[in-house]
Amino acid sequence: MTTAKDLFTIAMDPGLKHSVGQGDLSLALAGAELIDLIGAGAVAVDGDRIVPGAPVAPDDRLMGEAAEGLTRQAPYERIEDWLWRRGRDLSAAYQAALEEDGELTHKRSGRLSFGPERMEATDTPARRRAVDRWEEQEPVLTALASVVGIDGERSDDEPGFDDEPGFDDEAVTTVVAIVHDAVMELEAVRQRRSIENAAFANLWRGP
Repeated sequence: MTTAKDLFTIAMDPGLKHSVGQGDLSLALAGAELIDLIGAGAVAVDGDRIVPGAPVAPDDRLMGEAAEGLTRQAPYERIEDWLWRRGRDLSAAYQAALEEDGELTHKRSGRLSFGPERMEATDTPARRRAVDRWEEQEPVLTALASVVGIDGERSDDEPGFDDEPGFDDEAVTTVVAIVHDAVMELEAVRQRRSIENAAFANLWRGP
């Protein structure tokens, strides 16, 4: 499993207090892919730009697509632009991939068989590895989860994203920070649209 698939698996936990928005998750998944590519030596970060290294052929199909989509000509792509481009509908792509691999299943909530349907991770070795990584508070997974609002059951003295987790790799720190900014930007767009829609509705209702 990749960091992105682990993150998606954690986001599917039915015990979460709040559901994760698909847009937020898609941005974080793109960031997780980039971090794994950094770890594999497939890319480096120069300032806020992604500098590709030697072409790689990851075993994971979605990671392969991410690697193939790298901009290989200067001035190279900015991390923020990568997140928005690669992240478009990425959560749906991961859902489809995990369903195909038998890692996700459809379940009905409540006692009635015709109740609302939801997705849930199946009990597989891959899911258990993701949960182990989460319970061990692995810094990258914890930080990306925190960015999209998954904070687990941390006590007040345990680090979250805002506590500067201090990654060993400065490039990883840069990516996580830019993912955070992108998610905040998306939330600002949502709020602005909500205000505009409310004002439009009030205009039609009249005084």
